Amino acid sequence: MSHTVEKIGGTSMSDYAAVRDNIVLKNGKTEDLYNRVFVVSAYGGLTNLLLENKHNGQPGVYGFFASTDNDASWQEAFIALRQRVLVINSELFGDSELRQQADDFIRQRLDDAERCLSDLQRLCQHGHFELTSHLFTVREMLASIGEAHSAWNMTQLLRRDGVNARFVDLTGWRAEQAENLDDMIRQQFADVDYANELLIATGYTHCSEGLMASFDRGYSEMTFSRIAVLTQAREAIIHKEYHLSSADPRLVGDSKVVPIGRTNYDVADQLANLGMEAIHPRAAKGLRQAEIPLRIKNTFEPEHRGTLITGDYVSDTPRVEIIAGRKRVYSIELFDQDMMGNIDKYDSGILAILARFKAHVVSKDMNANTITHYVAANLKTVKRIREVLEEKYTGAEINTRKVAVISAIGSDMKVPGMLAKTVSALAEVNISILAMHQSIRQVDMQFIIDEDDYDLAVQSLHRCLIEVHDHGIAICAA
Repeated sequence: MSHTVEKIGGTSMSDYAAVRDNIVLKNGKTEDLYNRVFVVSAYGGLTNLLLENKHNGQPGVYGFFASTDNDASWQEAFIALRQRVLVINSELFGDSELRQQADDFIRQRLDDAERCLSDLQRLCQHGHFELTSHLFTVREMLASIGEAHSAWNMTQLLRRDGVNARFVDLTGWRAEQAENLDDMIRQQFADVDYANELLIATGYTHCSEGLMASFDRGYSEMTFSRIAVLTQAREAIIHKEYHLSSADPRLVGDSKVVPIGRTNYDVADQLANLGMEAIHPRAAKGLRQAEIPLRIKNTFEPEHRGTLITGDYVSDTPRVEIIAGRKRVYSIELFDQDMMGNIDKYDSGILAILARFKAHVVSKDMNANTITHYVAANLKTVKRIREVLEEKYTGAEINTRKVAVISAIGSDMKVPGMLAKTVSALAEVNISILAMHQSIRQVDMQFIIDEDDYDLAVQSLHRCLIEVHDHGIAICAA
């Protein structure tokens, strides 16, 4: 257990100089250079062009290919993708001979992918073949291009700069058959020399399970986690363009937030539930079971030790560590007088419908005759869910409303009066609490509020529960 496995996000990858100087070279000491595996994401924005924009849904190559019979749409998107990739190479390599090699590498991948899409589209014009049955494969193939591009480029740039870097291609490009995830990783890492090679692995792994079917765009975190577990890493590290901090600095201000420093995987799961993933819960599960600590670091503050996440950490004194939340949540409330005594049947029936529409349940509450689920979904999906519920529960009264969820989270919040203090902080700024929940595990308190009050609520709770304490460089030093 002498090496670390480290993941670099797309925004950080787009700044090669910062990655090289702040992450790879550190203090320039040879003993710090090796015994590390880097799992890299595609350059910032590139996966949006390959698949779709994850923020606004604007289709990329995959989005156009999957949703239209018009060849021109996805082909035009492919031209834009190709142009962007070559611009990135130009910015990284200039007019050097290495740039030609970089262009040749990625052009081959792009040419192969474009040919596959054209052939598949022609094939599916015949009635015996349906495009929908191939879309997961198409999505994975396109996603793999971004990680192969960034990993190959980083390997060559580091070699140019005197580092003995090795490209570990997990994409299975042109592979005859797919191995399962663990076997694929074991094969590619079977002959590595950790002490003398710096390993640069693709964030995407081609495997028989199909990573995107389970994790969609969180696939790189699963690759990262399994590499750490299977190679028995000493520590797993994620490099981001920001710290895992006490709140969103865009809401409360850079000068007011503070890195968390230490926390546990339970807190990480609470954040993931709110859509603020430090790491995907299933990726975290593997690290937790293998007792591998996870560190979140800021690429642009290399001297800061970041935040260390372990399975057994509990803060030495009860405290709130982070104020987090989620907008664009809908409450789906079902009231039925007949629910009394049959709440389990109602609950399982409603959950089955939510699962059918792939609506993520952020929270829920219930009493004798009412169940309310708070789901992260778009309005169109919520309307369809309501229609199905009305058909199934003809005597029920169903109400939907757009809300926000805000949480105070910590590894130990067993502080008498904290709930009252938190409610008072919201009342002082005239925020009405629509619903609230505190778990018996004492790791989070959730409040359902009007979405228009979200920003003010985060600011108020952060001021009341975090800023009143002088935490210094971290709430708890890592």
